[in-house]
Amino acid sequence: MLKKFIAGVLILLLVAGIYYRQILSYGWMQAKGQISMLMQVEEVEKVLLDPAFPDSLKTRIRLIQEIKQFGIDSLGLSPSKNYTTFYNQHGKPLIWLITASERYKVAPYKWTFPIVGTFPYKGFFDSTRAAKEEQQLIAQGLDTDMGDVSAWSTLGYFRDPILSSMFRRKDGSLANLILHELTHGTLFVKDNLELNENLASFVGDQGAIRFLKHKYGSDSPQMKAYEYSKQYNDAYSRHMLRGASQLDSLYSTFAGLAPTPDKDSLKKGLIRHIVETSDTLLNGQLGTLRTNRKVDREMPNNAFFISYLTYKSRQDSFLQEYQTKFSGDLKKYLLYLKEKYPSL
Repeated sequence: MLKKFIAGVLILLLVAGIYYRQILSYGWMQAKGQISMLMQVEEVEKVLLDPAFPDSLKTRIRLIQEIKQFGIDSLGLSPSKNYTTFYNQHGKPLIWLITASERYKVAPYKWTFPIVGTFPYKGFFDSTRAAKEEQQLIAQGLDTDMGDVSAWSTLGYFRDPILSSMFRRKDGSLANLILHELTHGTLFVKDNLELNENLASFVGDQGAIRFLKHKYGSDSPQMKAYEYSKQYNDAYSRHMLRGASQLDSLYSTFAGLAPTPDKDSLKKGLIRHIVETSDTLLNGQLGTLRTNRKVDREMPNNAFFISYLTYKSRQDSFLQEYQTKFSGDLKKYLLYLKEKYPSL
């Protein structure tokens, strides 16, 4: 009886290993990449005492520390050991992100992982592995988009480091990024990435405005530069969200899901129109930022629009609730959201 039980357990483990081999392989690859990076990080305190480290970059590190503390004290973000270490990328990308969508529908392809749930994107420390996965998705008939990312959150499982690529950002953009990622460590709802990323984007944006006003003043060059870029970026995001809706309206007229040259031609024509009409956004309000820019790169596909749905589709609803129910008090609003949504 015992031998049969042991044999049964071994068979179940073998079957599970075969069934979950891709998840296990991916998990091992990600863990190896994360550990490899963590073995090369330096403590920030040590970096700040290093006479060989440029003073200009030490100033950026101190600014990140200040942004983090502002997020904790003034916005109610959870304290953590994030950004207490530094990783030098030496000008190289560190992680690549893949998104995918159906050919005739702007809807994210989703990956499911143990514990943390379902995600509309997949990250890789290995660009070769990322490219291989993208080709597999394309072979399935999906649209794909891949690019490197400037930061991510491990949700408290590791100490997220300061990355050298962060130093290139302007003060407002840097504050937005740091506060965005710290929000994930404060509130993260399983299987609701649209909520998580939209909320982090909202807190990052509103928090950056408050930080810049706190540190530099409402009429400072830093504040004006951020407001200028925010106005355009908001308009661009709304334009792409409208574009995603226009594409789905077009796809709803297609007979069946089978690909045809006529369907692809209509799809590409509309995407080209969406991209080209973005060139004159805010013309006459902030000046012509992209007017008459030649479309000299490959046209995007459905997967390009997924990030706008994931990160920007709920900004107006957050803003309305934040202003009407909480009178613009971001700390109270975040506390309310933490009580409303169960977090990992």
